Amino acid sequence: MQRSRVVLFTVTALASAVALSGCDQTQQANAPVSQPAPVGVITLKSQPLTLTKELPGRVTASQVAEIRPQVSGIIQSRLFTQGAEVKKGQALYQIDPATFEAQVATSKAAISKAQASIANAKAKSDRYSDLLAIKAVSQQDFDEADASYKGAQADLLTAQAQLKTAQINLNYSRVSSPISGRIGKSNVTAGALVSANQATVLATVTQLDPIYIDLTQSSSELTRLKKAIATGELDKDLTAQSKVELTMEDGSVYPHIGTLQFSEVAVDPSTGSVTLRAEFPNPEKLLLPGMYVRAVVVEGVKANAILVPQRGVSRNTKGEPTAMVVSKDNTVEARVLKTDRTVGANWLVTSGLSEGDQLIVEGLQKIAPGAPVNAVPADSATKTQ
Repeated sequence: MQRSRVVLFTVTALASAVALSGCDQTQQANAPVSQPAPVGVITLKSQPLTLTKELPGRVTASQVAEIRPQVSGIIQSRLFTQGAEVKKGQALYQIDPATFEAQVATSKAAISKAQASIANAKAKSDRYSDLLAIKAVSQQDFDEADASYKGAQADLLTAQAQLKTAQINLNYSRVSSPISGRIGKSNVTAGALVSANQATVLATVTQLDPIYIDLTQSSSELTRLKKAIATGELDKDLTAQSKVELTMEDGSVYPHIGTLQFSEVAVDPSTGSVTLRAEFPNPEKLLLPGMYVRAVVVEGVKANAILVPQRGVSRNTKGEPTAMVVSKDNTVEARVLKTDRTVGANWLVTSGLSEGDQLIVEGLQKIAPGAPVNAVPADSATKTQ
């Protein structure tokens, strides 16, 4: 009796297992087939791109003149307004001219005396020349008269040179500006005793228009740039490369475009950088010496640049930039990239991607390398998900 119950239980269990298996097969048969995930893609295109570089710089005056006296004397008056604009040749100080006027007068008197001596010596030389012809005087007497005449002529030349020197000193008593620009404070007042070529500066005139910007670029960047141009990776654009744009300390863009003047031929051993100088018009006097600025210079033109949106680039465990693209069989393919720099919201990719590649920028969280996908334009990818 007990054996019959065991057999009955076994048969019932087998029947139940067969029934359940049949249900699973029916459910699997009725389950929907998984579809390729829709992803938004961008078809990459190459384009010419002008590469720029932002460099730090300092404002430097184009000309600076330190005003010093060239003659000694007492300052009679200051002839300028401190902090004002002055013109080239404008008088700045007046040194007491009395001594120099006296020297001029003395030199003029010496010239008059020399001219009188010349007249007397010439008349005597002429008479002796006639007397020598008739043997009325000796040759020695004539030679002495002629030498006296020539000596008087030399005295006149000396007196004329002394007058010129005295006139120069008199002119120097009126201290003038050698350049046009803005003058700073005066370091002396009326009544001060000054000496010729003294160490103390009377005042300083600074030319602010045009003005220079001294930029610094690392020697490694400069070397890389030269190699890129030499190998043809970058093309020169001489017109664009000579133009410089400026950003001021407060972040505003300077309204005038500058011109790159030259680059130093030596590297600063303390900083490992090279100095580039740009010249900017400065009519509003917005730029002042010592100000910190940032300038954008053109490095060159890359003919076939590949720009990739930053949202389509991630990093792997090694820190390398990677991107997902749709392969020819509509599956996901991972690419390891090499990037040069950011250009706006894009990466400039130098290797790993090429023109025509379909870069996945939407739906990245639902895919993995090798997975089948349905590529649609990036703008419509969200609508199909």
